[in-house]
Amino acid sequence: MRVGFLGLGAMGAHMSRNLHKAALLAAVWNRTAGKASTLATELHCAAPPTPAELAPLTDVMVLCVSADADVEAVIGALMPGVRAGQLVIDCSTVSAATARAAADRLSAAGVDFVDGPVSGGVEGARDGTLAIMCGGTAAAFARAQPVLAAMGRTVAHFGPVGAGQAAKATNQIMCAGIIEAVAEAMAFAKANGLPLDRLVETLGKGAGSSWYFVHRAPNMIREAYPPGFRVRLHAKDLGICHDMAQTFGVELPVVERMLAEYAQLIAAGHGDEDISTCFRLKDQLFRSRG
Repeated sequence: MRVGFLGLGAMGAHMSRNLHKAALLAAVWNRTAGKASTLATELHCAAPPTPAELAPLTDVMVLCVSADADVEAVIGALMPGVRAGQLVIDCSTVSAATARAAADRLSAAGVDFVDGPVSGGVEGARDGTLAIMCGGTAAAFARAQPVLAAMGRTVAHFGPVGAGQAAKATNQIMCAGIIEAVAEAMAFAKANGLPLDRLVETLGKGAGSSWYFVHRAPNMIREAYPPGFRVRLHAKDLGICHDMAQTFGVELPVVERMLAEYAQLIAAGHGDEDISTCFRLKDQLFRSRG
């Protein structure tokens, strides 16, 4: 099985390396050609200049790009080079409607599609321990297994195309609540003069702990927010959650609060920082009353 990877950002480059370790990677492509050529040299694979030229070199193509428009553009660029019997796996986080549209477009050329958005952060992408939530036919999901297993530790099939994106939207709602709660808790602890390193070490083993608390509360202690998952991207994801909830005539309070907080952070120039930068807003609540 020959795999091509399209989209070599913070997640995609690591995912490509894990495909290489599994002896599956044949080619890479990125909108910035220099990034693709550098990685191709490292991994001893091809770096064709266009998606259409990557497609004939592969049996499976994996996408990991930022937004719905990017998925639409890459699928369109692949179309001249695809052939019947190939498989496309989209690991981007986009709307279920975009996933279904991509599947329909590829199906007309005899190409199968699986939407497989991922969770686990840059660390999970690096370590090959991502959780991957999939939508597609049972047959397409079965074909995708060797590729998915090279990139993730937990791989689940949730139903037809679009179901993977619905599962990821569920995850992003949960993350929103955790991000807000951890930021508030850490700001509260700081205001009370607690030794924050010791607090994280202790509470990280308690009932209120989470992956996010253990791995991102240290950012809040240092007041440094290197991008693991950028504010802009989670805001985009929560916009998808908002729109999906609206189809039921519902507003989700956690989603709406976090969208408002992200809007403040983006306006203040923090949109490309890690989501743990939400601590800035919570810390300011206490400083303004100090």
